[in-house]
Amino acid sequence: MCNRAQTIEAAEPRVAIGESEVMTRLSIGLLIDKVRRECQSARQRHPRIAIGMVVALATVAALSLAGGAWFLASLNSGLPNLEALRRIGEMNQASAVFDDADKLSFTIYKEQRIDVPLTEVSPHIIHALVAIEDQRFYDHRGFDVVRIGSAALANIRVGRRAEGASTITQQLARQSLLTPSKSIRRKLQELILAVRIERMYTKPQILELYLNKVYFGDGLYGAEAASLGYFGKHASELSVAEAALLAGLVKSPSSYAPTVSLERAVARRNIVLRAMLESGAIDRAEWQSARGSKVTLHDTLRKNEPHGQYFKEQVRREIVERFGWQRVYEGGLRVFTTINMPMQAAAETAVADQLKSLEARRDIWQKRLAAARKKTVPKQDERLPAAAEPLQAALIALDPNTGHVRAMVGGRDFEASSFNRAVQARRQPGSAFKPFVYATALEAGYSPASVLDHLDDPIATTEGAWTPEDEHSTAPSMSLRTGLRTSSNRAAVRLVQIVGIARTVLNAKRMGVGDVPSVPSLALGSGEVTLQSMTAAYAAFANHGLVPQPMLIRRVEDLDGVVLYEAHESSSRAISDATAFLMSTMMADVINAGTGNRVRSLGFTLPAAGKTGTTNDFNDAWFVGYTTKLVTGVWVGFDQPHMILPNGFSADVAVPVWANFMKVATRGDKPEWLVPPPDVTTAIVCRLSGKLATESCQDVEVVSNTGQLERRSMVYTEYFSRGTVPTTYCELHPTQGILAKFAGMFGGAEKPGAPGVDDVFVPVVTPTSGATVAVETPPQPPERKKRGFWSKVFGVGKGEATDSR
Repeated sequence: MCNRAQTIEAAEPRVAIGESEVMTRLSIGLLIDKVRRECQSARQRHPRIAIGMVVALATVAALSLAGGAWFLASLNSGLPNLEALRRIGEMNQASAVFDDADKLSFTIYKEQRIDVPLTEVSPHIIHALVAIEDQRFYDHRGFDVVRIGSAALANIRVGRRAEGASTITQQLARQSLLTPSKSIRRKLQELILAVRIERMYTKPQILELYLNKVYFGDGLYGAEAASLGYFGKHASELSVAEAALLAGLVKSPSSYAPTVSLERAVARRNIVLRAMLESGAIDRAEWQSARGSKVTLHDTLRKNEPHGQYFKEQVRREIVERFGWQRVYEGGLRVFTTINMPMQAAAETAVADQLKSLEARRDIWQKRLAAARKKTVPKQDERLPAAAEPLQAALIALDPNTGHVRAMVGGRDFEASSFNRAVQARRQPGSAFKPFVYATALEAGYSPASVLDHLDDPIATTEGAWTPEDEHSTAPSMSLRTGLRTSSNRAAVRLVQIVGIARTVLNAKRMGVGDVPSVPSLALGSGEVTLQSMTAAYAAFANHGLVPQPMLIRRVEDLDGVVLYEAHESSSRAISDATAFLMSTMMADVINAGTGNRVRSLGFTLPAAGKTGTTNDFNDAWFVGYTTKLVTGVWVGFDQPHMILPNGFSADVAVPVWANFMKVATRGDKPEWLVPPPDVTTAIVCRLSGKLATESCQDVEVVSNTGQLERRSMVYTEYFSRGTVPTTYCELHPTQGILAKFAGMFGGAEKPGAPGVDDVFVPVVTPTSGATVAVETPPQPPERKKRGFWSKVFGVGKGEATDSR
């Protein structure tokens, strides 16, 4: 203290002063002299104490200096190095997802950001930011001492942190290189970094970095993304009012974002406009005009993803699994996918329209039931439970030759439920599983003309005798072609008994359907499968027996165009080319004249094949069908299975989705169909026996749909794998000699009843209308001559009509 007093006295300036001031200084001088004398006296009386005090003060000073040096060193050691400062412009980049035409379809990002140079940013937003955030930006060198002092006084006055003092450069340092924690240490580091940034970058460069990095709320980073996301225009096109609104968001984006509170956003905008007026950035006329302008929000940044969210999510899952979350969300990957956006839009429209129609029908049925309950108790099978959840549907379309997925719908609303029912849900396929049973039989040496008999015989199971319900046909026997066309349950179960359950299970697994139960009801689709696996399995019928691996991603590149991943089309042999072709001709009958014929009534005309599927209690409706270029699977049902509609067969529930989508997806495609492979041949056979046709097979008595007896030809041309062509002639309709006909005039044994026309009649032999395939022409009957007397007596010349199926 004595030494400090001596220093103050020595430093006292000698200037001209007044009388009162002279008296004051004399008093101070006397006080200093008194202190000096007391210090000298104390030092003489207590020399040890005096020395101790000096040592203590020196120690405290030394420790303070050492602590300060250590603190400064620790601050500096925790700061990013110069290399990190040079990389301050490297920001998180969104990964871009492209469609099958290499057009941008989606972005996957942690921060929605679009980098632009400062020249592509409106001067209005630069002026607005400087006015509200850092008015002395062009004068300071990283931090503003005047503003720091002003903010400190303001905070002391109100007793809390009410005003900040961070410059734009400090904000850039904090956002780029520091944690968001609020502490004295972090604030000091921010000041040091701000100074270093100012030394390394120019003011325009700092502004450009800041405008591309700062968060504007609602997931929008940088001025360009914010301009497109809020106003639907580029940052270079912003008006004064729009620029002021964006600048006002920087202080608290979550509070002031116009999508959160337009009222708060406008109030904050007006504060920015006042700051711009006071700083001279705008004049009074511009200020008044901007304050009175109405805010119109228009998002053009994110409206580019109205379709394909289930597809996008599936792609996101795959690339995150392959490359990791950080690289996908921040690394700016370029992902080239297989999606076809027009097909995707058509798929979503078809699903939405059908769900709307089905729910309207459910509402009508519910009202009818409610009215009926007032009069009587409805039958059990007429009760339609109220849906506690929305009706769902899924669709997946892929190229049967490559496996490229062109469209994917995983449910009615991605925002409500991101669960992908096309890929993740496992449901019973019902009769849509039957083609795998028939394919197994063809692989085992059977042909489409092979006849299944004893269809009414009960089947022995562990739970007793079982006879499958069959609403499609009552015939005791039928060919494989007819059984699949009419979707006969009895025929399918009988067939799986013949070829073997184990063999059918193995074949289904080979076709990619997955594990299914080894029970007789397997033939009716009692196992659980995914829509994607079913659709890929059906692709084998259109792809020469090869099951393609479904593919969503073609290639992945980094920002520099280096290929990180490239997919290779792969497929596995499941069935022979011949079996695939024969199955396609049989399922073409399903669409042309079977359970799927509503496809034609809805206006789809291209050659196609497919199969319907409806599960017990009408809980699930399926349809999977294909052309040579596109295979599409559709499922409709509830997440928690219960009845869709009473008698809600697939033809009414799922087929319309398929037909309406395919009409759009295949628009412009040529009517092409599959060409028989070399090991497929043809033969003229009888529909009823499956054996080579005789002359008598051309005139057979059948029961028509109206119950009337008719005579029709049972002769048609069938496809066969080589080695399966029948070698014997029809025994049901043997050619009769003259003596047999003469004996028949006097009576004979009782003949069996005539078959129903539905069990034997198929309108065409070619796989589908418009198909161009090589088919052996059946022999034409000779021109009918005028019958003479003896021919009339003995019946010679009858039944010479032929069927050109």
